[in-house]
Amino acid sequence: MPDFLSKFLTGVLRLFFRLLYHEFAWSYDWVAWAVSIGRWKDWVLSTLPYLTGPEVLELGHGPGHLQAALRRNGVHAFGLDESKQMGQQAYQRLQRQGFSVSLVNGYAQSLPFPTQAFSQVAATFPSEYIFDEDVAAEIYRVLIPGGVAVILPSAIITGSSLFDRLAGLLFRLTAQAPSQLDKAFIGQLTAPFQQQGFEVETITPSIHSSRLLILLARKSG
Repeated sequence: MPDFLSKFLTGVLRLFFRLLYHEFAWSYDWVAWAVSIGRWKDWVLSTLPYLTGPEVLELGHGPGHLQAALRRNGVHAFGLDESKQMGQQAYQRLQRQGFSVSLVNGYAQSLPFPTQAFSQVAATFPSEYIFDEDVAAEIYRVLIPGGVAVILPSAIITGSSLFDRLAGLLFRLTAQAPSQLDKAFIGQLTAPFQQQGFEVETITPSIHSSRLLILLARKSG
């Protein structure tokens, strides 16, 4: 792809996602369902086995599906998102299901929480902010010794149906997924956490004709 076209597409995508996370947050679930052919929520909830609490902080909580699931599992969950519109979506979802709400509007580069406050930190399909060295440092700070950051940065649709192939192509064109989960790609994602002092394990579970990449970054101690 020519460089100018790549830059143009990147700019358009950034505008689209900014609108989707903010002014058009009400449509987020519909868009996510459509582009993943109904898999998005199951992908997000695939992190639950690694989030046992007792205290979990979710970065970029979005519309609140993982927040609700954590509470159903008896986990004391907190959420942070810079989008006030997403905060409203999550607040309404938790209220409808009868859960208490512990959501904060803020930025992952400067977490408004005490040091060593959480057993785990979660992030599902975060934007590039999650690989900022300042974010890695803040995650390290708020985790207890031995605590784990559970990050789901990417999924690849592996099904062979026409819809699966089209969805997979769309994910690649919009930079939501790599062409393959190779060593170089995984290395780029894990480097900021390893530099901060985390021990990083990567797992690639398969679910619903798709392959996920989950990073488990453990704080020393």
